[in-house]
Amino acid sequence: MLFEFDPDQRLWQRTVREAVSKECTPALVRSVSDDGADPAPLWRTYRKLGWTEFTDPSDAVELGIVLEELGHAVDPTPYLATMTQFAPLAPAATGDGRSGTAVFAGVDASRSAGAVTLTGTGRYVLDGDRAERFAVVTGEGVFVVPADRVTVTPLPVFDPLLHVADVTFEGVRVGEEARSAADPERAHHLALAGLAMTMVGACRRILDLTLEHVRGRRQFDAPIGSFQAVQHKAADMHVAIERARALAYFAMMVIAADDPRRVLAAAMAKASAGECQALLFRHGVQLFGAMGNTWENDLQFALKRAKAGELLLGGAAEHRARIADIVGDGHATDL
Repeated sequence: MLFEFDPDQRLWQRTVREAVSKECTPALVRSVSDDGADPAPLWRTYRKLGWTEFTDPSDAVELGIVLEELGHAVDPTPYLATMTQFAPLAPAATGDGRSGTAVFAGVDASRSAGAVTLTGTGRYVLDGDRAERFAVVTGEGVFVVPADRVTVTPLPVFDPLLHVADVTFEGVRVGEEARSAADPERAHHLALAGLAMTMVGACRRILDLTLEHVRGRRQFDAPIGSFQAVQHKAADMHVAIERARALAYFAMMVIAADDPRRVLAAAMAKASAGECQALLFRHGVQLFGAMGNTWENDLQFALKRAKAGELLLGGAAEHRARIADIVGDGHATDL
């Protein structure tokens, strides 16, 4: 497997980066956070650009490029949940441009009289309070359920741009037409890798803002970025990002190839991204000093997005344990 972008992917990366810098600006992000601006026009822009068409697993790398750049911009739309959680479970239902998300656990299915009844609560569902549809993973299969048939309880989140909710199914009956033939395991791997890519992008933003600050902030008549201690921390931040980024893209590559290593690669990507955000969070706040803790500083958005990614779908410690189990059971293949 060639572990680098081909010319088309490099062109795609430049194209996406330019579009994100134009459409998802820091001013727009702050207006959504501070003034309650509606991110729906931005979501429609992504659809017009064709970014919601990456529903085939073979497009995972191209999707990863978009996710990294949107993570860097701290995207306020339902793109992450729709494209990495709903779409892999219900690709046939994604083309109409409506948003969606996944409920991976907590819902039971019982079959009777030719229909399936869904009962239970999915906890901490990303975009659960604004998704238009849910792809629900149960023991009887995956079912697509409209949002108006469930009860949603929004949850407080420290990331002002992130939506999380509990989603309750109270005897929701669905027919066979609602069933999806998607592979839940492969979809879960893409969800993990997608979160990792988003976290990597957010960590890149933390480093970019930090470097900008230490180059301009002066102390003892010199930029603080010239101090060796600051340089060491910045170098550690860069190394952590590159490690997490490499593992995240490797996960996307093996998912695209339907390589059995995707099981281990997805866990490694999520664990590495979690470790990366912990270091970037600590060093970023320290190098900014008290300014990094102010609401007026855009650093907060990237810090919160990276930290929120760590808390969703299992943190670094959980995935390190998963990796140990895979390797210990002898089910891993050479990376």
